[in-house]
Amino acid sequence: MQKIKVLFVCMGNICRSPTAQGVFEKLVGDEGLAGQIDIDSAGTHAYHVGEPPDQRATAAAATRGIDLTPQRARRVCQEDFERFDYIVAMDHANMSELETMCPAHLRERVHLLLDFSGADQPREVPDPYYGGAQGFEHVLDLVEEGARGLLAEIRRRLRPA
Repeated sequence: MQKIKVLFVCMGNICRSPTAQGVFEKLVGDEGLAGQIDIDSAGTHAYHVGEPPDQRATAAAATRGIDLTPQRARRVCQEDFERFDYIVAMDHANMSELETMCPAHLRERVHLLLDFSGADQPREVPDPYYGGAQGFEHVLDLVEEGARGLLAEIRRRLRPA
């Protein structure tokens, strides 16, 4: 069986997308699906390439049993659009960047994370970078909600026909 590949994307790949990667890795692992789903994250900009996730994101995630420390920021590249089945943006601005970069025949792979949440509002995961610790907790809440919906979508795809 071919693995499903998921890429989470924000601007710098040090707050929201590493958080989403960590949350999703934990969910997938808890469900016993780690062998069936590959997970990564990247940024639309190269501001922090090679850096670990923001310490505030790492600390907030750790309180929920999620380890972000192995991750390092990288920038989205053209190969990602071929490689990943789901390219999941945290907000409309980054989704727009991805749609501009993405070959037209692969645009159905680009999604907004909170479109999987089932909730009416909000549609975006806000950038907590310039705020305090509470912003990182809010990001975790939103990401967990979207990640659960995304996993439900992928489970449907993994079921044999």
